[in-house]
Amino acid sequence: MTRRLKIAAVGAAGAAILAAGAAPALAYEGAKDRPAATQQHTARGQLVSARHLGARSAEEVRAWLASEDFDASSVRYGVDSYRLVYRTVDAHGRATVASGLLVLPRNGVHKLRIVSYTHGTTSYKADAPSMAQDVWGPGPAVTYGSAGFAAAAPDYLGLGEGPGAHPWKDVPTETSASLDMLRAARQFTLGQHRALDGRVLVTGFSQGASSALGLARALQDGADPHFRLRAVAPISGGYDFRGAELPALLNGDLDPKLSVAYVSYLLTSWNRIHGGIYEKPSELFREPYASHVEKYFDGTTPGEVMMKGLPGTLKELLTPRGFEVLRHPSGTFAEALRVDGEVCTAWTPRAPLRLYKITNDDQAVTANTDHCAAAFRARGLDVPVVDVGDKVYGGSRHLGSNVAGTAMVVRWFAGLR
Repeated sequence: MTRRLKIAAVGAAGAAILAAGAAPALAYEGAKDRPAATQQHTARGQLVSARHLGARSAEEVRAWLASEDFDASSVRYGVDSYRLVYRTVDAHGRATVASGLLVLPRNGVHKLRIVSYTHGTTSYKADAPSMAQDVWGPGPAVTYGSAGFAAAAPDYLGLGEGPGAHPWKDVPTETSASLDMLRAARQFTLGQHRALDGRVLVTGFSQGASSALGLARALQDGADPHFRLRAVAPISGGYDFRGAELPALLNGDLDPKLSVAYVSYLLTSWNRIHGGIYEKPSELFREPYASHVEKYFDGTTPGEVMMKGLPGTLKELLTPRGFEVLRHPSGTFAEALRVDGEVCTAWTPRAPLRLYKITNDDQAVTANTDHCAAAFRARGLDVPVVDVGDKVYGGSRHLGSNVAGTAMVVRWFAGLR
């Protein structure tokens, strides 16, 4: 990889960690306490524009995927890729737009099975799936498309062609952006004289793993009359940020430089969304980093610039107050962490579910998946946990789990009838 941070291991290409967070004033799509503006926004999912990004033959797809060590064994067809821009809502229920990648197989099939893939962390707008020029960003969506599925990969709010900053780790907006991407994909596909099966196969990696569970929950709850949940298969999520991820970060169990990036992204993003975490960055961040940290995560700073500008350790980054916030969460930060964990604790999936993980994960500590499986088990659901093996990508086991997990998930989805 490059060091531009999509976010990933230092010196490794990729997306990143973690679960997704949430605004305490918001709940998941379709929940009763979601703002009225969100529930009543009739234009949600309306297609604003569509751009054909190009076509690849099956042979070209195989070579393209293999160039970054993605598994090409499921490739059956060539694909067409499109960037869709569509209407959705922001963290406060106000109208906005977002973009995403739609990949359609060139197989002549009229009614296509649909996969929603939600990506891992990136801090730079141009690294989102519909914009990225490498294999990593669009690779999973192209994998599903070339296997015969329609693949919808939202960029999330504030990434790709979306305005403003990305509300990182905010499950409600990741859920709404994902659902509205499905609606836009349906509208566009109908315009191509094709159709989407309403039974959605849901997957995602790292940050997108929690996004996938958020979308799955919304679909199961009947958030859209056309779409419903068929199966869900998240990969290497940070589902228990308070109970697993933060302790690992603070204990030095994960990559130290990336721990700095994730903590910076978390605190600046959640303060922007929820407020109440700090009034001035210098309360939590040491200088000279306090003067630049918010700019690093506004979507306009390339990842390599951000990584170069941040220190190598949390001790260099944080003030004593910064450490106190992470070690003893309170107020809006504690509430956001509570909602963040609800992707595993507050619902019981009725569709097939598998959790994919890699042992000794260097970014999203593996205990996240174990805690999620235990939470579902406590609700009476014995969830299969699939270890993806020893795959390393760009020096990172976490990133390798996306490559290996995508290959396993596409085969599982193909076998579901």
